[in-house]
Amino acid sequence: MIRPIELVIFDCDGVLVDTERIATRVQVALGSELGWPLTEGDVIDLFIGRSNASVRDQVAARLGEETADVWAKRFEQLHREAVDAGLTPVEGLPEALDAITLPTCVASSGSHEKMRHTLGRTGLYDRFAGRIYSATEVARGKPAPDLFLYAAQRMGVDPASCVVVEDSRPGVDAARAAGMRAFGFGGGMTPAERLEGPGTRVFHDMRDLPALIAAG
Repeated sequence: MIRPIELVIFDCDGVLVDTERIATRVQVALGSELGWPLTEGDVIDLFIGRSNASVRDQVAARLGEETADVWAKRFEQLHREAVDAGLTPVEGLPEALDAITLPTCVASSGSHEKMRHTLGRTGLYDRFAGRIYSATEVARGKPAPDLFLYAAQRMGVDPASCVVVEDSRPGVDAARAAGMRAFGFGGGMTPAERLEGPGTRVFHDMRDLPALIAAG
């Protein structure tokens, strides 16, 4: 028996704020600059949806610890500059939030500092203040289930009564591993077919999300 939904857990980057296009562009530029040529598809496969620590580990394995430190610092700087230059919410997201009546929270691979910046720049931070969780608070980032289980625990909701809104393959994999249903947003950087799988409904327009949640 499928339980009624009691909590909607949102990823942040690519779901609430349109940062994944910025991040992908910056990572491709850094790869060219620092010696790891990457295509947009490479970045989506290797980095999108994963924690900063996971990205750094991959860079270190390829280019060494010193370059990984430079990469991380340069990414933070360039990403912040691009966000300040004109970050927007994902199209249709504010309207969707206005129509969702269930409790919500955010669970992101990004740091709290990054989310304060991106959600603050787009006017979304106050909608979730006090209900924002980061992979820096758990042992393992996505695709492990730790972050989503932690968010459910902090919100006092059984995992089986949670749904996750995600736009990356590691994210939907983490939701499944946590025993949660997932809505895979196919309107972002990750091809929609990569989000498909058990317990997952793929959709393409954020304005459709409230009806999908209401339908369970």
